Amino acid sequence: MSPRTLGEHVRKRRLELALTQKQVADSFGVTSFTVLNWEKGYTEPPIGSYPAILRFLGYDPFPEPTTVSEGIFALWRVRGWSIKEAAQRLGVDEGTWGTWERGTTVPWPRYARLLERFLAASHN
Repeated sequence: MSPRTLGEHVRKRRLELALTQKQVADSFGVTSFTVLNWEKGYTEPPIGSYPAILRFLGYDPFPEPTTVSEGIFALWRVRGWSIKEAAQRLGVDEGTWGTWERGTTVPWPRYARLLERFLAASHN
């Protein structure tokens, strides 16, 4: 059966590498109980842990983004940035970035082009 959650992907990779939950937890700077909760689907890893988890997995298990908000979430996964950090890097207000991330507003054309270039550059 294919993994469906990020925690299931972590478990699959951990077992492939014959690692204990404690070993994986130590590499992420969390407790083995935290890894257990991720693997069982009781909790989701915090966005700040995503870069380390994706490196551990060796791939991004999420589908390719097709919308601005999905692209922003993909950026969070890869970089682990907060709304504040990402907004500062693009030079926009946190509130504006947040509405784009939630999909409640669509960037104006000028910002859409800037955001598109920003997202493309940030994934490289």
